[in-house]
Amino acid sequence: MQPHQRQPRPSKREGGALSSSKGFVGDIETLTTENRDFRRVIYTARHCQLVVMSLAPGERIGLEVHDDVDQFFRVEEGTGEAIIDDTRTPIGPSSAVIVPAGAEHDIVNTGDGPLRLYTLYAPPHHPDGVVHPTRADAEKDEEAGRDDTLAV
Repeated sequence: MQPHQRQPRPSKREGGALSSSKGFVGDIETLTTENRDFRRVIYTARHCQLVVMSLAPGERIGLEVHDDVDQFFRVEEGTGEAIIDDTRTPIGPSSAVIVPAGAEHDIVNTGDGPLRLYTLYAPPHHPDGVVHPTRADAEKDEEAGRDDTLAV
């Protein structure tokens, strides 16, 4: 196997989606709106990663900076606020947000119901297959070094 070639992994189905070393095909709207976990990695490729998230009312992702990772968010359900380098913008269903590498950012649920969104990291940022049911679980993994950026 060549150094930059990924190991093939078996196909798996999650929420009716097909995920394999050849790619991902699925109903992202349904996967996102049915997700109840704070963070769930759906698919990881060599150069990007698909993650669905659900934030409870008043919950936030947490102010962060990814020095070498661009990030795209799309809101499927709920209302909130995107904060990028101190600029606050209201977001809701169908909103798209792009955060360039190096920008300080956060997503906050300002509504009365869940804020459900998906995000693409380029390159991948979380371990493949990770599920964090709550923000507290995500923070524990980060503190323990189990949620560090991993090369795929």
